[in-house]
Amino acid sequence: MADYTYICNIKLKQKDMEKIIGRDTERKALSRFMKSGKAEFVALYGRRRVGKTFLVKQYFNSKFDFYMSGTIGAPMSVQLSNFREGLINASLSNAKIPVNWQEAFMTLQHLLESKMDKNRRCIIFIDEIPCLDTPKSGFTGALDHFWNTWCSDHSNVMLIICGSATSWIIKNIIDNHGGLHNRITHEMYLRPFTLGETELYLNENGFDYGRFDICQLYMATGGVPYYLSLLNNSKSVAQNIDALFFGRDAHLNNEFERLIKSLFKKAEPYIQVIETLASSVYGMSRDEIVEKTRITSGSQLTLILRDLENCDFIRHFRTRGKKIRENQHIYQIIDMFTMFHFRFCRKETTDENFWQNSINTPAVNAWAGLAFERICFLHIPQIKKALGIDRIRTEYYSWRSTITEPKSQIDLAIERADRMINICEIKFCDAPYSISKDEDMKLRIRLSNFKTETGTRFGLLLTMITPFGITQGKYSGQVKDVVTMEELFG
Repeated sequence: MADYTYICNIKLKQKDMEKIIGRDTERKALSRFMKSGKAEFVALYGRRRVGKTFLVKQYFNSKFDFYMSGTIGAPMSVQLSNFREGLINASLSNAKIPVNWQEAFMTLQHLLESKMDKNRRCIIFIDEIPCLDTPKSGFTGALDHFWNTWCSDHSNVMLIICGSATSWIIKNIIDNHGGLHNRITHEMYLRPFTLGETELYLNENGFDYGRFDICQLYMATGGVPYYLSLLNNSKSVAQNIDALFFGRDAHLNNEFERLIKSLFKKAEPYIQVIETLASSVYGMSRDEIVEKTRITSGSQLTLILRDLENCDFIRHFRTRGKKIRENQHIYQIIDMFTMFHFRFCRKETTDENFWQNSINTPAVNAWAGLAFERICFLHIPQIKKALGIDRIRTEYYSWRSTITEPKSQIDLAIERADRMINICEIKFCDAPYSISKDEDMKLRIRLSNFKTETGTRFGLLLTMITPFGITQGKYSGQVKDVVTMEELFG
C-alpha cells in the first residue's frame, strides 16, 4: 500500500498551515486520508461561511490537479463554462466548453491520465457541488460514472467535494441510493468555531478581547469564521456589532436572506419555520410548529426540519417523562446569528449605534440569558469534561413539567451511566452569581418536581453553569458542581 506522506506533490509550507485556526480534527483527518494508499472520495459540508473552502485550499496550499467551483443559481451552461475554466487552469489550454456532464468528466479523465504519477496523490477538488446539479442536467449520474469507472480504480486519486447546501450533499451523495451508494469513503462535517477556536482566531488577528467579551461576541456571530473576518480589531465588541448589523452599509444587514436563499430553492416555508421557532424561548414540539405555521405535518415538514437541522439552524432535543422519550422532540433555534437577527435586526432601527445604546437594557439582558443557554448546548463536550464525566456514557435533554403551574423547567439535564443526573441551571451575569433565598426555594421545588414527575431513582446533582461561578453563601450549599466560562473555552 503506497504511502504519500513525503512523495506527494503537495508541498505544505508551515506558514500556510498556521493560517488555519483550530480545525485540528479535520487537519488530522485530511492527513490520514492522504496517507491511506487507496482511492479516497471525501465529502466536506457545513453551513455557508463556515470556512470549508478555506480549509481545503490552505491545507493543500491550493495545489490541485483539478479545481472548479459551482456558481449559486447559475444555469447549466455557466456551470459547464466554469468546468472548462478548471480544465484550462489544469493545463488543458485548448479545452472547449463541454456539451454535457458526461463529456466534462470524460475530458477530465483523459487530462488526469496524461498527468498521472503513481508516486503522488492526484487531488481533485470540486467546490459548491450542489450548484452543478441543475434541473435535468444529469450531473449526479455523470459524477457516479466518473468515480465508479475511473477514480475508484486508481489508488492515488483523492476526490474532494464541498458544498454549503448540506441537505443536498446528504440526500444526493452520502445517502444516495443509486450508483453513488456507499461510495463516499469519508464525510467531514465542518461546524462553526467553538468559543476556544474563536479566541484563537481573535488572538491570531490582533484582538485584545477578554473571554467575557468574546462570549458576548459569540452570541451575535456564533463563531462563523467569515463573520469574525469582518471585525475591526481597533473597535470594541459593541462597536463591531453595531458596524456589522446596524451601521451604514452594515455587512450583515441582509445576510440572513442571502444565506437562506442560497441553501433552499423554495425558501419561504423554511423562513416560516425559523421565524416561528424564533418567537419561542423554550422551543416547540412538532405539533406546535404545525399549529403556528399551518404547514401540514407530513413529509414536507419532516424535510424542512431535517434540512434546517443539517444546516445548523435548529436542533432537536429529547424530552423526558418517566423515561427519555425517543420520538418526542422539542425543536429550537441553535444558530446564534439567526437568533440575533430575529431578535434585533428585524426592527429596522435607524440608530447606527443601536447596540451601544442598548447595553444593559431589559431586552438585551433577557436575550443574553437565552443566548448563553444556547452556547452551553453547543459546548456539551466542554461541560462534560469540566464535570469529569467526559468518559462516561451520557444522554442529555431539557425538561418541562406537564403538571405544575407555572411550569417547572430545567435548562439542561445530563443523565449518566453511573446513575447520576446533573441538573444544570444556566445563568448569565457579569459577576459571580449569588443565590437568594427565593432562588434557593425555586431550585429545590424544581428538583422535587423533576424527581416526582419522572420517577427517577438516580441521584440528582444541582449544577450551576455561569460565567464567573457562584458566590459562596447561605444558599449555595445545595449546588454540587459549578462550570464557569473559563471551562467552556477549554
